[in-house]
Amino acid sequence: MKSPTRVTIALDASSAELFERLKRETGLSQSELFRKALRIYAEHRKHRSVEREKLDLYIDMLAGGEHVILDVDHWQQFLRLIEECPEQEKFWEEHRRVARSHAEQFFGKTKSVKDVILRLEACNLFTLSMPSDTEFTLVFGSPTAKKFVRIFLEEVLAGIGMEAEIKEDLTKLRVRVG
Repeated sequence: MKSPTRVTIALDASSAELFERLKRETGLSQSELFRKALRIYAEHRKHRSVEREKLDLYIDMLAGGEHVILDVDHWQQFLRLIEECPEQEKFWEEHRRVARSHAEQFFGKTKSVKDVILRLEACNLFTLSMPSDTEFTLVFGSPTAKKFVRIFLEEVLAGIGMEAEIKEDLTKLRVRVG
């Protein structure tokens, strides 16, 4: 077994205080605490860029005041009202119009179908699985939510000149590019 690599580090006062407190609280040796912290930091960095991209997207969406945060139960309640509405076709036509308006806003800013899907995923309208950068599976909690997103995707993608094949399953949309 290779002998451990020795390192010397310098800690500022607050870091040294934190280090001493963590040693006392955890009962770990200096070396074990440092190794554990290093592993946690490395793992966090792997996921950090994805989290940061999502956070940037939330900030972008909410800062302009054009988006809202909505409880999932309220979302499901709105979807049920749409399903029961005798004039639901008016809603779906208006939804198409709003989606086309989004396409105008996205035009030139959105680089790929993936960008559009990730933006929608940030809204928690579905659970996303990405077998590849060109294949997406969107899983829904209701058929109306699936219809809502399918119509939105069709209109936005057509409006920004991007093509994707959208296949509908019972609870999923499968989107394939190219």
